[in-house]
Amino acid sequence: MQKLMLDGLINPGNIYYNMSPSLLVEQSIKRGEGTLTDKGALDVFTGKYTGRSPNDKFIVDEPDVHDNIWWGNNKPMSPDTFDRLYKRLLAYLQGRDLFIFDGFVGADKNYRLPLRVVNQYAYQNLFSHQLFIRPTEDELKNHIPEFTVISAPGFNAIPAIDGTNSEAFIVISFSRKLIIIGGTMYAGEIKKSVFSIMNYLLPMKGVLSMHCSANLGSDGNAALFFGLSGTGKTTLSADPNRRLIGDDEHGWSDTGVFNFEGGCYAKCINLSPEKEPQIYNAIKFGTVLENVLFNENDRIPDYDANKVTENTRAAYPVNYIPGAVIPGIGGHPKAIIFLTADAFGVLPPISKLTREQAMYHFISGYTSKLAGTERGITEPQATFSTCFAAPFLPLSPMKYANLLGEKISKYNVPVYLVNTGWTGGPYGVGKRMHLPYTRAMVNAAVNGELENASYKTHPIFNILMPDSCPNVPCEILEPKNTWKDKHDYDEKARSLAEKFIKNFEKYGDVTQEVKNAGPSL
Repeated sequence: MQKLMLDGLINPGNIYYNMSPSLLVEQSIKRGEGTLTDKGALDVFTGKYTGRSPNDKFIVDEPDVHDNIWWGNNKPMSPDTFDRLYKRLLAYLQGRDLFIFDGFVGADKNYRLPLRVVNQYAYQNLFSHQLFIRPTEDELKNHIPEFTVISAPGFNAIPAIDGTNSEAFIVISFSRKLIIIGGTMYAGEIKKSVFSIMNYLLPMKGVLSMHCSANLGSDGNAALFFGLSGTGKTTLSADPNRRLIGDDEHGWSDTGVFNFEGGCYAKCINLSPEKEPQIYNAIKFGTVLENVLFNENDRIPDYDANKVTENTRAAYPVNYIPGAVIPGIGGHPKAIIFLTADAFGVLPPISKLTREQAMYHFISGYTSKLAGTERGITEPQATFSTCFAAPFLPLSPMKYANLLGEKISKYNVPVYLVNTGWTGGPYGVGKRMHLPYTRAMVNAAVNGELENASYKTHPIFNILMPDSCPNVPCEILEPKNTWKDKHDYDEKARSLAEKFIKNFEKYGDVTQEVKNAGPSL
């Protein structure tokens, strides 16, 4: 039992170590943390915080990491402040029952990170058990964690004392190899804080860490899908004709692609068995649902309900997806897909990128928000997230972009930009790209059918538009052709290009070759 103790935690209550999902569900129900739905999933409500709290995330400013951290993207906390907060957290945990999960992050044993997660709540430990990689009995006997995560939602920070922005906090200490989380019940903070660690450690070893999904074809060819929320990343990568490697976080080493996780954390707002049968059928006993309303009589979830939040979630092990690749390892990708939902209707439905253009669009991480999705948004707005992962990047964007560029060149991987947004005009005028056409374009890219196509260059974005694509009408491949008012298209295209250029000004250490790969006016 001694090995389960935390430094400074003298008198814990009961310690529950690497419990099975059945026992964790039992404990959670017993403690009033959640409710079983009709298919046996554990449904919990996370209170005030129903999503990540980026303004409450900090990295401890320690001498051995100070010069490596991209402080323009990360909030510092002094070591003294961290120590005071940590000691109060340990005092809070005295006498309390704790749930501990020991496992791994990273399916490739050459790069995996031994991890320990300590939870105040049983349901969060079930979440950790399902999301991270579960050890064998032999691995557990000799498990020595390199990083520890402590999540105590019942412990609140005091902003006036701790220098935090609210009662919630997520703090990473790379020197202490420790993450502490409090004041929020949203389990996604556990997952994403560990992702941030991998985004620091792996690039130092020449491994590209990526916020993307990955799947594998019957021919053994892997494909990567990058995209922000609402771009179709989950829908397009969950292809019944391909096997899922993972849905969210991956590394790319000199031996190939590997999943960081042992589970999936899928959005389930508007989930239906017709559109996403794999995810729908994965919601069963052992799955954790967050903030999903259900019928009180029959416990059937209402996935269309957004009264609590649009960010309803389901966490389940990846083996709940039929045919999932276990362990989550694939070869080098044969295609990379950047997904964007361009509500301005400007970008081509599919275009091929040069190496430098791939680095440019990777750093930009563009998509758009629709009118009505957030209070105050009355027309489409461009949004950019560095490397499709800005909240989770401790290092400079060029560190990740250079690794991407190196691997594209070394393994000769084509990169495509796919617009799942609007065609024929902007949102409110045009229409959403026809999903079967998008699937056909993605399939053509992944299968290599576009490699030898003829292309023309977009006059503003300079990206290459194919003249034809199997099972897609040729007339939609050049976006300007789908607009009634061609002059209006040119105006909207120039306006979006200006937004790209303006956004890119903040990246001071980007090479001139990459800057030149962006749009031109």
